[in-house]
Amino acid sequence: MPQNSQSVLLADNVGKTVQMPDQQLTILSNINLQVAAAESLAIVGESGSGKSTLLGLLAGLDVPSTGSISLMGEKLETLTEDQRARARAAHVGFVFQSFQLLPNLTALENVMLPLEIANGGEVRKKAQAILEQVGLGKRISHYPNQLSGGEQQRVALARAFVTEPAILFADEPTGNLDTHTGESIADQLFALNANRNTTLILVTHDMKLAQRCQRTVIMNAGQLQ
Repeated sequence: MPQNSQSVLLADNVGKTVQMPDQQLTILSNINLQVAAAESLAIVGESGSGKSTLLGLLAGLDVPSTGSISLMGEKLETLTEDQRARARAAHVGFVFQSFQLLPNLTALENVMLPLEIANGGEVRKKAQAILEQVGLGKRISHYPNQLSGGEQQRVALARAFVTEPAILFADEPTGNLDTHTGESIADQLFALNANRNTTLILVTHDMKLAQRCQRTVIMNAGQLQ
């Protein structure tokens, strides 16, 4: 599969298998995918089709059993775990269905964390600015348990975008939210995507959300259709 000079992510004949006690289980097979800079892509499919496994491989959280994945020109399967972690810190942001905020940190401190890990400058100023951008300027000193689900997801969005990642991965970002709040979060997600030219790759069951992306691919039984 030829790599476009503008592509930020390339999966070439990727497969993932796991060894069970009595058999080898194939989760993904023959995955070929190319994603361009600033593109928005939805991965949709039934539960158990392999969407989240694929997202984890594309983001460098795991390595494929077969095939190759290039993230910003680096072949992930050739990197050590520490090198993959550095590549994620340099290029990738995450938004999860379950928010995954640290409960003992305020909204501001949660957003500051990835900047501190990356040894970035002006940590507090940058974190406060992006929280204001997602409408939480007056909630920065609140802890997660003092925030609504929608507010927690906005903190998670701010945390994901504060390092200005090249690629944002979102796994069911509106899955735990009511319809109105989910639409509001989606609006924030696509606004940040557009304003910062960030490549957006999301896994979702929500076809309405998927249709807002420039492109949609369907997963079925571990393969892209």
